[in-house]
Amino acid sequence: MAYQTLSYKVDSDVVKTEGKNRYSRDEVILASGSPALEVGTVLGMVTTTGKYEQLDPAASDGTQTARAILLEKTPALSADRRVVVLARAAEVVSQALIWPAGINATQKATALASLDGRGIVARNGV
Repeated sequence: MAYQTLSYKVDSDVVKTEGKNRYSRDEVILASGSPALEVGTVLGMVTTTGKYEQLDPAASDGTQTARAILLEKTPALSADRRVVVLARAAEVVSQALIWPAGINATQKATALASLDGRGIVARNGV
C-alpha cells in the first residue's frame, strides 16, 4: 500500500509571534456566501454588519481595508460562521498570506500598512 502525503496549512505556518495567552486572536463572524478560504487569508470587515469577508481592494463596503488574518480553513459558506482570526499585536510570515486574485502591488502595500496599523507586522521568513 502506498502512503499518501497530505499537506495542510495551519495557523503556526502563518503566525511567527503573537501576544501572550493568544491575546492577538479574536473570534469573528465570517459572512455567509464566502467562498472556501484557507489559513492565512487576509480579511476585511463589512462596515454595516461587522461581519468579515475576504479582502476586496475594489470594494467600498469596508472590505477594502485589511483588518485580520484567517487562522482556520473554512468551506464555502451558506450561513454565517464563527472563525478565529489574528486581529492584533503579532508578526506573520508574509509569504504565507493569501491575497485576492488580481491584487496589485499598491493595493497589497495599502493592505499591509492597514494590518501594521493594527499591530500585525508581516515579515519574510519561514
